[in-house]
Amino acid sequence: MPTIRPARPTEADRLTQVAHAAKRHWGYPEAWMAAWREALTFTPGWIAAHPVWVATEADDVPVACAALRVDGDAAEVEHLWVAPAAMGRGLGRALFEHAARAACEQGAVALFIDSDPSAEPFYQRMGAERVGWARADVLGERRDLPRLRLDL
Repeated sequence: MPTIRPARPTEADRLTQVAHAAKRHWGYPEAWMAAWREALTFTPGWIAAHPVWVATEADDVPVACAALRVDGDAAEVEHLWVAPAAMGRGLGRALFEHAARAACEQGAVALFIDSDPSAEPFYQRMGAERVGWARADVLGERRDLPRLRLDL
């Protein structure tokens, strides 16, 4: 069973590595990866200012992370990344469930996710349903992301 704990600002580089590796796992072109560099980068200040959790195993090194934004009665999963070598071990599920509970505790009644198309089946297994699309063009190429909702 993984340990879920708050991320430490000193782990920003590690969380960035996890996010980049997880995104790269889906086979995106390097030009797209470069375009997403900033969006996939965690900084110590960002971690200190936002609810961010990590999943660790025996060595306490993060192998997955999640971040949440709550605005009134709605919450948004801002990040959920699992290092490719750690995929399939329940870390994503544990983090997602943790984030959903935290959102509920903060008064949210719905959790929204703009999902990478490759991750949509995972979120659907978590109980989220597609409610639309979010436009997320990259380098002039149209890209529509599934917009999902989980009622809390």
